[in-house]
Amino acid sequence: MVLETSDSNSEKGGFPPPTTTKEVPTTYYTTTYSYRYGEQANTRRLLLAILKLATCLCLASWIYRFALPGPATLPLPSKYSGALRDDPASEFADDDFPLRVHEPWDISVDFPYPRTLSYEVTEGTWLRLDVHPVSGDIVFDMAGDLYCLPADAYSGAGRVGGRTEAVPVLTGVPHDADPRFSPEGDRLAFKSDAGLGADNLWVMPWAADGCTAMDVRAHVSSSHELELKIQDEELLARGMKETDERKLRRLTGEGRADARRITNETYNWVSDLRWHPSGDKVVATKRYYSSRSLGAGEGWEFSVPTFNTKSQIEVGAGKRLVSKNLPMGWTKADYVEQQIGYEQFIWAGDDALIYAGNVRDVDGSYTYSKDVHKGIYAIFGRNLTTGAEETLVSVSPGGASRPTLSRDGRTLAFVRRVRDKEALVLKDLNTGTLHHVWHGLTYDLSTIYAPMGTYPSFAFTPSLSSPGIIIWAAGQIWHVPLARNAEGELVAATKVTNNTDLAPNVIPFTAHISKKLAETRRVKTDVRKFESGPQRIRAFTQLALDEAGGRAVFAGAGQTWVQVLGNSLINPTTLDPIDDANFLGTSKPAQRIPHLHPSAGYYSPSFVPASSFALHARWDNLHFSSLELADLESGQVWNVVGLPKGRWFGAVASGTAENGVRTVVLVKTGGDVLTGNVVATAQTGVWLGEITLPSLSLSLDTVALNNLRHVPSSIDPSDVVKLSFVDGEASEVLVQQSDRALRLSLRDGAEQVVAQGKETDELIFSPSGSVSSKSSRRAERNNAAGGAAFISLFHVYYAPPSSVDSEKEMWAKPGKAPKNLARLSGDGGHDVVFSGDGSVIGWFLGPYLHTLPLSRLPSCKGAIGVDSSTFGIDCVRGLLDVTAVDVAYTPDVQRLSNEAHQSIANGAQKSMQEHAAGSNADVVIIHNATVLSMANGVLTQDLRSGASVVIRSGVVEAVGGPGVGEGLRGAFVINAEGGYVVPGFIDAHAHWSGTGDKYPATSWEMQTFLAYGVTTLHNPSLHNSLGYVERGRIESGLMAGPRLFHTGTVIYGASEYSIHQDIASMREAREALVRIKAEAGDASWSYKNYNLPTRAARQRLLTAARELGMLCVPEGGMNYDWDLTYIVDGMTTIEHNIPVSKLYDDILTLYTMSGTGSTPTHIVDYGGMFGEQYLWATEDIPNDLKLRTHTRHDILEELSESTSRPFNSMALWNVSASVANMVHRGLRAHIGAHGEPPLGLMYHQEMFYAKAGGLSNYEVIRAATADAAITFGLFDSLGSISAGKLADLVVFPPGFDLLQDDIRQTRNVRYVIRGGRVWDAATMEEMWPVKRKQVLPPFNAE
Repeated sequence: MVLETSDSNSEKGGFPPPTTTKEVPTTYYTTTYSYRYGEQANTRRLLLAILKLATCLCLASWIYRFALPGPATLPLPSKYSGALRDDPASEFADDDFPLRVHEPWDISVDFPYPRTLSYEVTEGTWLRLDVHPVSGDIVFDMAGDLYCLPADAYSGAGRVGGRTEAVPVLTGVPHDADPRFSPEGDRLAFKSDAGLGADNLWVMPWAADGCTAMDVRAHVSSSHELELKIQDEELLARGMKETDERKLRRLTGEGRADARRITNETYNWVSDLRWHPSGDKVVATKRYYSSRSLGAGEGWEFSVPTFNTKSQIEVGAGKRLVSKNLPMGWTKADYVEQQIGYEQFIWAGDDALIYAGNVRDVDGSYTYSKDVHKGIYAIFGRNLTTGAEETLVSVSPGGASRPTLSRDGRTLAFVRRVRDKEALVLKDLNTGTLHHVWHGLTYDLSTIYAPMGTYPSFAFTPSLSSPGIIIWAAGQIWHVPLARNAEGELVAATKVTNNTDLAPNVIPFTAHISKKLAETRRVKTDVRKFESGPQRIRAFTQLALDEAGGRAVFAGAGQTWVQVLGNSLINPTTLDPIDDANFLGTSKPAQRIPHLHPSAGYYSPSFVPASSFALHARWDNLHFSSLELADLESGQVWNVVGLPKGRWFGAVASGTAENGVRTVVLVKTGGDVLTGNVVATAQTGVWLGEITLPSLSLSLDTVALNNLRHVPSSIDPSDVVKLSFVDGEASEVLVQQSDRALRLSLRDGAEQVVAQGKETDELIFSPSGSVSSKSSRRAERNNAAGGAAFISLFHVYYAPPSSVDSEKEMWAKPGKAPKNLARLSGDGGHDVVFSGDGSVIGWFLGPYLHTLPLSRLPSCKGAIGVDSSTFGIDCVRGLLDVTAVDVAYTPDVQRLSNEAHQSIANGAQKSMQEHAAGSNADVVIIHNATVLSMANGVLTQDLRSGASVVIRSGVVEAVGGPGVGEGLRGAFVINAEGGYVVPGFIDAHAHWSGTGDKYPATSWEMQTFLAYGVTTLHNPSLHNSLGYVERGRIESGLMAGPRLFHTGTVIYGASEYSIHQDIASMREAREALVRIKAEAGDASWSYKNYNLPTRAARQRLLTAARELGMLCVPEGGMNYDWDLTYIVDGMTTIEHNIPVSKLYDDILTLYTMSGTGSTPTHIVDYGGMFGEQYLWATEDIPNDLKLRTHTRHDILEELSESTSRPFNSMALWNVSASVANMVHRGLRAHIGAHGEPPLGLMYHQEMFYAKAGGLSNYEVIRAATADAAITFGLFDSLGSISAGKLADLVVFPPGFDLLQDDIRQTRNVRYVIRGGRVWDAATMEEMWPVKRKQVLPPFNAE
């Protein structure tokens, strides 16, 4: 199958679709469960956006389908009057981001590049080019540098065959791209991230002598100059500050000594510049983030400075020419959230523009997996004087993008998809006639968000007598000769004259690439070591303080704890939250809250005021929530009866009692991910009841919750909900959610909002204070005793009563924050609460419980007042009390051994022989196995037939022949019957959705992963603390699951207020990583930067990661240019594929030799139809018996797909081929299924896609095991079947040839072993050391 074509050089690849006899479903469903596209989801906020968009989407869809006469072009009329049009961006201030000005940073000198990679190429990837308007020389970008080819490489003047050398004209650390000659040819403008690392436009002089004169190698032609260059580079690599003399030498050697800025963007970014005919200005696409990290384009005009200008370009300078449109029903306040804009602007005369835009996404939200054959982009023209706009090329068929005008302005060239080919098309603007001149292009990227362009820039040659187009395709630069027909229209020149072939022809070139590379982030983590001893719980949640703030209760690893505060020896000003030396006798140990069921999960604890009691909830997978009342002094526990079946949390009791009766309020929630939507989902919200505290002298073991009733309210039970009584009274309760706090009357249900946050994660209001009314505040008559605290941008803040306005949203943006706002957290925090009397604020960061008596805060009033950036934290930090919560659980290795020996002890041991067998009670022997150990990375060394594996206490003891393990009486024996045994699979890019559920329910997600042989998960986007709370439930034995590692919340560049991070300083970089690592210690070893727009921010994080011992796994994000900087800067992997699916030698070599690994994730491939859709369309997922055993049926029943798109619509086949090519060169690839449904099974489909490009079955298994373990630094403990490693294994049934059969049959696992525990993979019944089966919640209706 031809996946990418050219008339003279077809490229073939891919994998034929498997045959199937099943009927392909004809109905398409979209799942709402999946963590899709790598974006960080916030369900509650997304639902609000969906509600806002639903009406306009329906209307837009109706108009699109029925009212328009033809295919969609614009969501607005095709023509309008600019004078009458109201600019949608007129109220868009664009002043929220970046939050802070970046501290000085130069990507070239403030980050070390100790390695140099040099190599020769004769092909290149995605080469954006321009042609000199006079000489015809070609300038193009390749691998982040600029090169020049003289015109005689294609013009025939002096050309005698062979390859022409492309000379470097701009090199160095900055990533330079998309060069454009000025109209006179005396200047070259280009995009570059030089300096701070934001994509900006630059301009430099261009010599009249062209390529030869611009060759940067001329600056280091002598041996002395070369020696100086080497010395300078060595000094930079060692971190020696650059002198002015060395800087000038470096800039001169790179070719940028005379370069000047055109733009100065530090958050938004610009690309695709085109010169105005005057040569005084350019137009370019300026991209803006919404809450999603997809930069929507606007057309902006920028003045080009002269080279003798020394003045600085103002940040954000420029003039908006073309705004984004607003979908129907949107207001100007919504403008920032419009994810669809315009791009690829070119001048069409002095006051007119031509540009392209995505017209399929009409509701303001970008969608993936669109159909390229129906068309996605159209091309428009606009007169800037009159405002008149017209559609120049419609969207269908095949779309139209990358508009390029001929030198005389008469012919518009563009690219479009035509069946299984990509066409270069010419439109004569005088006659309107279209001519398809060549079908040899590489497929365009209109199917994705493509900031590097939907197709590389190309250009017309300067000769009007011998017109032509220079364009990149299939790894080469091509010359496409043109001619004029009888009507004067440009058409393909196909005739042969003067022995010259006028068909499109390759311009052969050779180029020397030399790249400075940073050291690739590598960290080794000894999982066996830190999982062998007592496991300290580091991640806690659901914090509550007692009345005066002297004690705390909280949950962690599915258990509840009480901690006495005070007398800590920790110095808050020097606290390092990842240094466990803080636990050495600095605080009193926490204690379990007394409880009735040791094996149950407990959660949601609270103090009962003016008593020694605490309330907490117990979870049962079948019966759901129960309450227990515990006396913290005597240890006595009472079961609370009278609570109906349901999901209940947040119970708090009032401080006052009438006749000994306390009021209790609590919240009931509906269905969630882990417990489903089948049982007990009605009447959610706030409930009210009464309870009488028991007398310790009575022998009763139950307490009744009476008169339970629902209190109607506007709260969102699925959000954060913290309840507290106002001043301890039983008549009114404070309901505190993520971004608002309200008073709720328990008598009549009346509500009053008392505080609001702007996209805050948590917001609390002092229960002892009240917000003054607006009028009383103006009169300055009310000085309330309370205030508000909130989590904004990962930090804890406090706003005093005078700064809390119930009608204004609070957040921590410098210049927009409440007056006198104080930052309380040094590195971050979560689970913020007030004490019962409002005098103390507390929060967690990892195992460190921070408290601040508010009476101390006035001592930092001056520092808070003058610090408009970090709000006085350097002073406030010294006021804190810090308690190290030191609690632990027994590691699974020890529990397994104990259970195994107990199993023997429970049996009759009547003989010495049987007694001796007890010494091997914790041994598992697998014999008669075909072991593929993956220990060496070479098939012939890793494969062993008739082998045995001995496991003792969860660790591999020996691997050998049939005799290994003989004589070990009492061991548990598995006869593999010749079946393959391999290391447990590592899902290198996993997602799932149940982490944020409020209840410690057994996770069907974790069980499903295990059932398909996945024994280790790495999630590159999970809540900082809650992800490790979930890990604690697995490791403590509360539920079964794989080993769980994750990056914490992504370090996100887009305008999502709750998770955005600038990383504008090294301090911010360290804080960002510390607050991730603090939650898990050694188990936290990675982070993920997600489309951070400045390279300086990314380099700061890498610098901090070296100190803290962390890996970086960035989001690929569909940005080709940024992906290349991730490789050059030494990031550990790239998550998702590089968006250009077919890579060539420039990038294949760079990627492979850099040391960066690849997790391509074909399941959600960038480009065309997703791999997941192919699985849904070709298999009967809803009726898969194994899936129906472990997974929610409602999710499965949505996974039906029918697609009539051609097989070549799936770019993943080319991605697979590119990755396979690099693997064969030495790259480490990994298997990651992105958490797409169906979980587990999708992992094996991803293995199929990995094989499709040319990997062997063995290489796929290596990617799924050893290579992932090596990349993640886990290979000392995981990834192979080797003595001394943790026993994570997969046993396949006999008869399956793992090395030759269909790789997708790896889904048929017989046994899965995780740390020595053995499960039947079909049923997930534990076979050893204890025969049992965990109970899942009743989430299925049948």
